[in-house]
Amino acid sequence: MLDIKLLREDTETVKAGLKAKNADPALVDDFLESDNNWREFRVKLDELRAKQNKLSKERNVEEAKKNKEEIKAAELEITELEKERDEAWMKIPNLPLPEVPQGFNESENKVLREVGKKTEFTFKPKDHLELGEALGIIDFASGAKVAGSGFYYLKNDGALLELALVQYALDFLRKKGFDLWLTPDLAKDKFYLGTGYNPRGPEAQTYLVADSDLGLIATAEVTLAAIHADEVLQEKDLPKRYAGYSHCFRQEGGAYGKYSRGLYRVHQFTKVEMFAYAKPAESPAIHEELLALEEELWQSLGIPYRVLEMCAGDLGAMAARKFDLEAWMPGRGDYGEVTSTSNTTDYQARRLNIKYKGQTADKPEFVHTLNGTAIATSRGIIAVLENYQREDGKIDVPEALQKYFGKKVIG
Repeated sequence: MLDIKLLREDTETVKAGLKAKNADPALVDDFLESDNNWREFRVKLDELRAKQNKLSKERNVEEAKKNKEEIKAAELEITELEKERDEAWMKIPNLPLPEVPQGFNESENKVLREVGKKTEFTFKPKDHLELGEALGIIDFASGAKVAGSGFYYLKNDGALLELALVQYALDFLRKKGFDLWLTPDLAKDKFYLGTGYNPRGPEAQTYLVADSDLGLIATAEVTLAAIHADEVLQEKDLPKRYAGYSHCFRQEGGAYGKYSRGLYRVHQFTKVEMFAYAKPAESPAIHEELLALEEELWQSLGIPYRVLEMCAGDLGAMAARKFDLEAWMPGRGDYGEVTSTSNTTDYQARRLNIKYKGQTADKPEFVHTLNGTAIATSRGIIAVLENYQREDGKIDVPEALQKYFGKKVIG
């Protein structure tokens, strides 16, 4: 959530930020109305409590009894008003940083660079689904039979390729100083809300567990951010760099067009996620570091890619700045997103109450949180199969993966 002082005292700046992000500036007005109601009623409650103290000193038993009942009713009312205010507050997205390019949709995202020569073939390349089914390593038919459309099985070399990608990413990040975490695949509502994901409502993507406050996570960002909720970290321990391995579950409702084919947009996949807790002054540099790590990892796999910076209108609710890395996918003859990295500034930390203190922060202050994908295996498999395919239908294994995969050729 945003700093309440900013919302109250610099309303027009917040509204301008929301407008740039394609969000409704009226969200600020809704918050201010509920905030004013809460503040006015709080004054009334304070007056009732002051009156109670006075009546107690005067030993006016009957009046004190009557006033006490009014206080109880007022406390219930202010609890409801505070809930309404907080709900309005939580709906307001993070503001884009000043350096974020202006724009209203993905067509206005900025291409920063293209790295690597697009893979060329002496034959017509196939897409990953054709390749995977012909090799007997991807099985969507059985996935649909058992779990429904959008689910799949990986078999034999397909299973080994997923595990090789995960092991390689974890090993890569361990050597970079990240703490490795195998996270739960479930999280409580408050941690979805705390990280900025709404687990309920018409646009929610979360699979919920009936009769509980649990949902299947869409990313380990949720479970990594939750580790230090309601804690005060020590400044000397920052930045903290975590790498989380988890399965990810997304309903993926809606139509996404031809690029949704095969593994590109599925209901379950495996991911290695990077997450960092940082001091505010250090978060821009940490963000660049996460992007550099994504690039280094994908370069080491020999996959051509491009880097995009998201324009303000294409930023998610939590992000103040975001970069995407899109791999070249010969099967579609175009690039496709494989990683993203976001600086969420103090937006998540305020919602989760994560602070730090130390030499430069005598009183606890909110940390900044950042996240970035190392490998989402479903899309990693697409990139490997399509870029390393051979005319005979077999797949060369990238050199970096060979010691984890155990051989040099798939098929």
